[in-house]
Amino acid sequence: MKNFYTKGISIVETVIVLAVLAVIFSIIIPQFSLIRERQVLKSAVGDILSSINKAQTQTLASVDSSSYGVYFESGAIVIFKGTGFFDEDASNEVISIVAPANISNVALGAGSPASGSIYFNRLSGSPSTTGTITISTPNYTKTITISATGGASTN
Repeated sequence: MKNFYTKGISIVETVIVLAVLAVIFSIIIPQFSLIRERQVLKSAVGDILSSINKAQTQTLASVDSSSYGVYFESGAIVIFKGTGFFDEDASNEVISIVAPANISNVALGAGSPASGSIYFNRLSGSPSTTGTITISTPNYTKTITISATGGASTN
Protein backbone atom coordinates (compact mmCIF):
# COMPACT_ATOMS: atom_id res chain seq x y z
CA MET A 1 0.00 0.00 0.00
CA LYS A 2 1.35 3.41 -1.06
CA ASN A 3 1.35 6.38 1.25
CA PHE A 4 -0.33 9.32 -0.51
CA TYR A 5 0.26 11.61 2.41
CA THR A 6 3.18 13.98 1.81
CA LYS A 7 4.40 16.92 3.79
CA GLY A 8 4.77 20.41 2.30
CA ILE A 9 2.83 22.79 0.15
CA SER A 10 1.96 22.05 -3.43
CA ILE A 11 2.19 24.55 -6.25
CA VAL A 12 -1.61 24.57 -6.61
CA GLU A 13 -2.01 25.58 -2.96
CA THR A 14 0.57 28.33 -3.38
CA VAL A 15 -1.18 29.72 -6.48
CA ILE A 16 -4.55 29.72 -4.69
CA VAL A 17 -3.12 31.61 -1.70
CA LEU A 18 -1.45 34.18 -4.01
CA ALA A 19 -4.70 34.65 -5.97
CA VAL A 20 -6.68 35.25 -2.77
CA LEU A 21 -4.07 37.75 -1.55
CA ALA A 22 -4.14 39.55 -4.91
CA VAL A 23 -7.93 39.94 -4.70
CA ILE A 24 -7.73 41.23 -1.13
CA PHE A 25 -5.00 43.76 -1.99
CA SER A 26 -6.85 44.96 -5.11
CA ILE A 27 -9.80 45.85 -2.87
CA ILE A 28 -7.87 47.35 0.05
CA ILE A 29 -5.17 49.46 -1.65
CA PRO A 30 -7.60 51.85 -3.42
CA GLN A 31 -9.37 52.40 -0.09
CA PHE A 32 -6.08 53.43 1.54
CA SER A 33 -5.52 55.84 -1.33
CA LEU A 34 -8.92 57.45 -0.74
CA ILE A 35 -8.27 57.68 3.00
CA ARG A 36 -4.94 59.43 2.33
CA GLU A 37 -6.61 61.79 -0.15
CA ARG A 38 -9.28 62.73 2.41
CA GLN A 39 -6.57 63.36 5.01
CA VAL A 40 -4.58 65.59 2.63
CA LEU A 41 -7.75 67.59 1.88
CA LYS A 42 -8.48 67.92 5.60
CA SER A 43 -4.93 69.13 6.20
CA ALA A 44 -5.16 71.72 3.40
CA VAL A 45 -8.46 73.06 4.77
CA GLY A 46 -6.90 73.28 8.24
CA ASP A 47 -3.88 75.16 6.86
CA ILE A 48 -6.13 77.68 5.08
CA LEU A 49 -8.38 78.25 8.11
CA SER A 50 -5.32 78.62 10.33
CA SER A 51 -3.72 81.13 7.93
CA ILE A 52 -6.88 83.25 7.78
CA ASN A 53 -7.14 83.21 11.57
CA LYS A 54 -3.44 84.07 11.98
CA ALA A 55 -3.64 87.04 9.60
CA GLN A 56 -6.73 88.39 11.34
CA THR A 57 -5.21 87.88 14.80
CA GLN A 58 -1.94 89.60 13.83
CA THR A 59 -3.92 92.51 12.39
CA LEU A 60 -6.06 92.93 15.52
CA ALA A 61 -2.93 92.68 17.70
CA SER A 62 -1.32 95.42 15.56
CA VAL A 63 1.84 93.38 15.08
CA ASP A 64 4.40 95.83 13.59
CA SER A 65 1.52 98.37 13.43
CA SER A 66 0.30 96.78 10.22
CA SER A 67 -2.57 94.94 8.58
CA TYR A 68 -2.07 91.36 7.47
CA GLY A 69 -3.67 89.35 4.71
CA VAL A 70 -3.72 86.01 2.96
CA TYR A 71 -3.00 85.35 -0.70
CA PHE A 72 -4.38 82.14 -2.22
CA GLU A 73 -2.92 80.38 -5.25
CA SER A 74 -3.24 76.83 -6.54
CA GLY A 75 -0.45 75.20 -4.55
CA ALA A 76 0.17 77.59 -1.67
CA ILE A 77 -1.17 80.06 0.84
CA VAL A 78 0.84 83.19 1.63
CA ILE A 79 0.38 85.32 4.75
CA PHE A 80 1.52 88.83 3.86
CA LYS A 81 2.03 92.12 5.69
CA GLY A 82 0.11 95.18 4.52
CA THR A 83 -2.96 95.69 2.38
CA GLY A 84 -1.50 94.38 -0.86
CA PHE A 85 0.28 91.18 -1.80
CA PHE A 86 3.79 91.49 -3.25
CA ASP A 87 5.39 88.21 -4.29
CA GLU A 88 8.98 89.29 -3.57
CA ASP A 89 8.35 90.56 -0.02
CA ALA A 90 10.78 88.82 2.37
CA SER A 91 8.26 88.94 5.23
CA ASN A 92 5.77 86.70 3.36
CA GLU A 93 5.04 83.41 5.09
CA VAL A 94 4.42 80.68 2.50
CA ILE A 95 2.49 77.54 3.43
CA SER A 96 2.55 74.89 0.70
CA ILE A 97 -0.45 72.68 0.05
CA VAL A 98 0.37 68.98 -0.22
CA ALA A 99 -0.63 67.28 -3.48
CA PRO A 100 -3.08 65.99 -4.60
CA ALA A 101 -4.97 68.83 -2.87
CA ASN A 102 -5.00 72.24 -4.51
CA ILE A 103 -6.96 75.47 -4.43
CA SER A 104 -9.17 75.07 -7.47
CA ASN A 105 -11.26 78.24 -7.23
CA VAL A 106 -10.94 81.57 -5.44
CA ALA A 107 -14.08 83.71 -5.49
CA LEU A 108 -13.01 86.77 -3.51
CA GLY A 109 -14.29 90.01 -4.92
CA ALA A 110 -13.39 90.58 -8.57
CA GLY A 111 -10.15 88.58 -8.65
CA SER A 112 -9.05 85.74 -10.85
CA PRO A 113 -10.68 82.34 -10.23
CA ALA A 114 -7.17 80.84 -9.88
CA SER A 115 -5.85 83.18 -7.18
CA GLY A 116 -6.88 86.01 -4.91
CA SER A 117 -6.23 87.73 -1.63
CA ILE A 118 -7.86 89.29 1.39
CA TYR A 119 -6.47 91.52 4.11
CA PHE A 120 -7.94 92.51 7.43
CA ASN A 121 -8.78 96.05 8.62
CA ARG A 122 -6.74 97.07 11.67
CA LEU A 123 -9.51 98.49 13.83
CA SER A 124 -12.33 96.05 13.18
CA GLY A 125 -10.59 92.90 11.95
CA SER A 126 -13.10 92.73 9.13
CA PRO A 127 -11.87 91.38 5.78
CA SER A 128 -11.35 93.55 2.73
CA THR A 129 -13.70 91.25 0.81
CA THR A 130 -15.83 88.18 1.36
CA GLY A 131 -16.24 85.07 -0.73
CA THR A 132 -15.26 81.44 -1.06
CA ILE A 133 -12.17 79.34 -1.59
CA THR A 134 -12.57 75.86 -3.05
CA ILE A 135 -10.03 73.15 -2.25
CA SER A 136 -10.10 69.99 -4.36
CA THR A 137 -8.55 66.58 -4.76
CA PRO A 138 -9.40 64.18 -7.59
CA ASN A 139 -12.32 62.72 -5.56
CA TYR A 140 -13.28 65.33 -2.95
CA THR A 141 -14.03 69.05 -2.68
CA LYS A 142 -14.41 71.44 0.26
CA THR A 143 -15.46 75.09 0.18
CA ILE A 144 -14.37 77.66 2.74
CA THR A 145 -16.61 80.71 3.12
CA ILE A 146 -15.24 83.98 4.51
CA SER A 147 -17.95 86.11 6.09
CA ALA A 148 -18.13 89.88 6.56
CA THR A 149 -16.90 89.50 10.16
CA GLY A 150 -13.76 87.66 8.97
CA GLY A 151 -14.97 84.31 10.25
CA ALA A 152 -14.20 81.35 8.02
CA SER A 153 -16.26 78.16 7.86
CA THR A 154 -16.35 75.02 5.71
CA ASN A 155 -19.20 73.20 4.04
